[in-house]
Amino acid sequence: MLISHDDLLKKIDTADLLLVDCRSYKDYLEGHIPGAINFDFFYYHWSDTSKDGIEAFEKQTQNLLSFLGVTNEKTVVFYDDVSGMSAARGVWTLMYFSHKNVFMLDGGFKKWKSLGLVMETTTNGFKPTKFSGKINKEILAGYEYVNKKIGTAKLLDARSKDEYDGITIRAARRGHIPTAVNIDWALNVNDDGTMKSNNDLDKMYNFSKDDEIITYCQGGYRAANSFLALKILGFKNVKVYIGSWGEWGNKLELPVTLEKN
Repeated sequence: MLISHDDLLKKIDTADLLLVDCRSYKDYLEGHIPGAINFDFFYYHWSDTSKDGIEAFEKQTQNLLSFLGVTNEKTVVFYDDVSGMSAARGVWTLMYFSHKNVFMLDGGFKKWKSLGLVMETTTNGFKPTKFSGKINKEILAGYEYVNKKIGTAKLLDARSKDEYDGITIRAARRGHIPTAVNIDWALNVNDDGTMKSNNDLDKMYNFSKDDEIITYCQGGYRAANSFLALKILGFKNVKVYIGSWGEWGNKLELPVTLEKN
């Protein structure tokens, strides 16, 4: 799920590559990897994970991926400033549609720039397609599923400690989902922007490979980065709760806690 800068350079001029810059349009205009189109997944929130809401998410996401020019034959590479949350959300999204060749650029644009690699400032247009893929229900969780799994699945809160503890409030209620443990997604990333080594990640995510793990944050972006970290480590049963605290914290009937786990 990660691609190095060297490996991307080998594919940069190939027809089957779709390269997506997930940073802001302002940053994109100031310089980007040659051939990249720009789409910041961070502005594509989804906070309704009812049955109807997830069906709507699937239809709208399929339309979005078609607009980006995704096909099943394309190798799709997403990149951020670092090995970040918007690019990770892009990778998770294509995995949800069972796409076989999707990657996040390890180290992102920060490392690309530090290596002195070629950049461009011209805007690259979209080449829309008609994308369809097989839905992989095994990597998405809605609020009803999460509520039923409290106490049996491992809930991983990828937000900051202040959000988890309820000091920072970003919904109608503060705190976290009962039994959730807090591992800030930012701990996944080295100072140079690359993902930490498997050995370092393994020390943080001290779970059994047999555990079912559900990641969440505020809007499902940081949670996607933690999802990738867990998948890189070989965890099989991992889901992202895409509604995350933006949905859970505003649903007054759902349980919350301020107790540390």
